[in-house]
Amino acid sequence: MNPPNGFSPHAVACITSSTEGRVLQDQQVKKAGGAMRKEAGDSRVLALEDHPDIESFLNDTLRFPPDEIKPNMKIKSVTPKPPRKPRMARASSLDEKSWRRRRVFRTSQENLIDPSETSSSNGSLQESSLSPPTRSRVVLNGDQRSLHNLQDASEPSPYGKNEGSISDSEKQVSEVPSVSVGLMQGKEISGSKPRLSKITPPRPLPPLELSVASHVLRTANRIDSDYMDYQHYSQSRFERLSSSLSDTGLHNSGMVCDSCSTDSMKSTFSLLTPLRAKDVRNRSYLEGSLLASGALLGAEELSRYFPDRSIGIFVATWNMQGRKELPENLDDFLFPSDPDYAQDMYVIGVQEGCPDRRAWEIRLQETLGPHYVMLYSAAHGVLYMSVFIRRDLIWFCSEVEYATVTTRIVSQIKTKGALGICFTFFGTSFLFITSHFTSGDGKVYERILDYNKTIQALALPKNVPDTNPYRSSPSDVTTRFDEVFWFGDFNFRLNKDRESVESILNQHLEKDMSKLLQYDQLIKEMNDGAIFKGFQEAAIHFRPSYKFDIGQDCYDTTSKQRTPSYTDRVIYRSRHKDDIHAVKYSSCSVVKTSDHRPVYGLFRVKVRPGRDNIPLAAGQFDRELYLIGIKRRITSELQKRQEIKDQKSSSVCTVS
Repeated sequence: MNPPNGFSPHAVACITSSTEGRVLQDQQVKKAGGAMRKEAGDSRVLALEDHPDIESFLNDTLRFPPDEIKPNMKIKSVTPKPPRKPRMARASSLDEKSWRRRRVFRTSQENLIDPSETSSSNGSLQESSLSPPTRSRVVLNGDQRSLHNLQDASEPSPYGKNEGSISDSEKQVSEVPSVSVGLMQGKEISGSKPRLSKITPPRPLPPLELSVASHVLRTANRIDSDYMDYQHYSQSRFERLSSSLSDTGLHNSGMVCDSCSTDSMKSTFSLLTPLRAKDVRNRSYLEGSLLASGALLGAEELSRYFPDRSIGIFVATWNMQGRKELPENLDDFLFPSDPDYAQDMYVIGVQEGCPDRRAWEIRLQETLGPHYVMLYSAAHGVLYMSVFIRRDLIWFCSEVEYATVTTRIVSQIKTKGALGICFTFFGTSFLFITSHFTSGDGKVYERILDYNKTIQALALPKNVPDTNPYRSSPSDVTTRFDEVFWFGDFNFRLNKDRESVESILNQHLEKDMSKLLQYDQLIKEMNDGAIFKGFQEAAIHFRPSYKFDIGQDCYDTTSKQRTPSYTDRVIYRSRHKDDIHAVKYSSCSVVKTSDHRPVYGLFRVKVRPGRDNIPLAAGQFDRELYLIGIKRRITSELQKRQEIKDQKSSSVCTVS
């Protein structure tokens, strides 16, 4: 049978009931027309308005002649699809296709997760779950998402490949809702990724803390020039609130966690801890408990400045040989290259100091800069000692006391002896002693006598109470303090001739000095218990500090040919085990204005909380020295800049 109007044989009716077929035919035509009217907004879908006589055309085309219909024949009518207009939209790029796939899959997942959502896509999914799966196409219209069901593509198209064909990207997109329906029904779909379960942490997460008391903000940290304008930075970044930033306000506003202690709360605009009015009312600086809230030297204040309860201390000794000339630069001496941060406290002892002691102290202040102040300075003849501390820590120091001992009474100029300075920092007492013992290669016994006289005659402390009097001895000053540092020119030599010592040094030992140290007099006497009882010394990994030619790196070339020795030392002791940890022990080979090289040690010292009933220094420091040192620092910096500017502006002309 040849169908009229040029239709393909696929459009021919199948066997079914004639009456039911005609009714089914009319219903399918109306549904197809309605669906096509809904899709009229899509530029890629043909609307019925373009073919108003399509229904009558189809009815006339599918009507069989009466003579060809048999009595028992059942005719089933199939409505052919009208041809579509060619697509005029631009082809989507690969990025847009992948974005559409992710957008569609995310939308389907959201609808599956939230059953209460009443969007059109959710309703379409529910309807399709009750009926056989059909091919669906997702149309995104702004924020609205809808699924339009199309006829299953498994039916052969009566119009050929070019008319009504669906692109590969549309096929992939249209398959997503069917996959979502399978997931909603609990079915496992091959080739699809299963939904992952919610990940739970293996252990509870730590509570949030509004604390800036960390290693990054330690008081021992290196001064960074980027933070010099912190006040300007904070004002430009944050706006001042008119409300008060008291502790009560912080708690009520929920800014502080329950697990956070009061000492960890920091202001939004400052590193200072907010103070309760009640604490300020009850605080007393003359009497207080060790663990009292608001105590100046108590545990709360100590933990705020030093979370790990340890302080960094730089201790150095140098025999200046009485030279008037000072080194041009002390940066390599006071700020070694190895540690990243400056220390909290600097203690420098000098033997045979320069004639102008004040000039030496000004040079130290100029080098350390405005972040440090000189807490105290004392002298005994040509023995000098200066104690510098960070300016924000001077409020936690007690009154500073000092005492001297002379070991050579005959001499008019006090070149040999000892000078001691002591004070309490929080609840830990410190004693610093610098000494110059008797010189001479074979005078070991005289040096031991100098040590014994010093520990017996040094009358310290005076007014500052002993933190642990039950462990103190009246015959040994070093037992009356928690932490003791003893440094100076002890004049102990190597029991070896000059040639043997030089041959060992020429072996390029690098840092292994054990071959030399086995001849050291001080190590032998300490091991025998004859001197410095209870003291210890860090490992020595540097060359002997004595005796050099002035301005040279070679040892004594004069007629005396003195043997190189470790005369300059830094040793320490503590009441409590492992309170002092040596970080570095070395010498400064850059400073060459004396026949001695400076020797220094970097230490981490444990600090304990104290009581407020001790005589406090109350922020006392040498203000005049501070102003002079800062002025010289600025002047020298301006001079350097001017010299650099002059070098750049100057030009050399040559005449050929």
